[in-house]
Amino acid sequence: MTLNTMTVGDAFKQDMRVQWDAAAAGWDRHGSEIRDWLRMPTDAMLEMAGIREGQTVLDVAAGAGDQTLDLAARVGVQGAVVATDISAGILAYALGNAIRAGHHNVRIHEADAEDLNLGDAMFDAAVCRLGLMFLPDPLTGISQVYRVLKPGARFCSIVFAGPDMNPCLRILMSTALRHAGLPPRDPFQPGGLVSLGKPGLMDDLFQRAGFRAVATTRMEAPFRMPTTEHYLAFIRESAGPILQILAPLDDAARTAAWADIAAQLDVYQTDTGWIGPNALLLTTGQR
Repeated sequence: MTLNTMTVGDAFKQDMRVQWDAAAAGWDRHGSEIRDWLRMPTDAMLEMAGIREGQTVLDVAAGAGDQTLDLAARVGVQGAVVATDISAGILAYALGNAIRAGHHNVRIHEADAEDLNLGDAMFDAAVCRLGLMFLPDPLTGISQVYRVLKPGARFCSIVFAGPDMNPCLRILMSTALRHAGLPPRDPFQPGGLVSLGKPGLMDDLFQRAGFRAVATTRMEAPFRMPTTEHYLAFIRESAGPILQILAPLDDAARTAAWADIAAQLDVYQTDTGWIGPNALLLTTGQR
């Protein structure tokens, strides 16, 4: 594809690939913190998707593969997990982590979630943890999952709820944009962190893709860290979208932006640590 024929969606995906290749090491380095943060939602996702021994399971937008390890353990040696992501860099961490954990039933597949490049009716179940909101066209991505599932198979996804229920994400995004001299963005603009958090939207997308027995559950998942600075260290190493916004700034301007963000996030510092409010939406449907 030449630059002259590259669409806006293609350019967005290329930027996303570059972002996550760059953030892969940081995301993996903070794997234990992410695992603690998402422990309960991940367990619920696996239950809602009906993951069990012997299945072949698709893990869409798998990232560094924290949830991939749980899938591999649940399906056992008679089962298999295919972990996909648009970033080859982050998938390398997913495979390495699986091998080190002794799971030899995992294979990786570099793919755009809107074009999985996998055969029809291959999988007994599918999950996607915090990936669908990054898609320019999430309906296409959900339809791709529907296509590759066997009849009767279940799919469960996790996305961020709306901005009012995720104030830390709102602070990060709005402050980064302001310091970069960029206008505020519609939080529900496709591809944004909370873009799928509008009430009823996930149910509608699943149903339009063909899924039945669709239901969405909201779950609180506060992010706990010792201090604000610990949380910001995680964000500065692994949050690709925020880093991209601040990247054009010089060092002084970037330092000022992070200081402004820190001052606002300090409101969540307590006597027992930093506790950032966070809400997720778990949506499930059956093929």
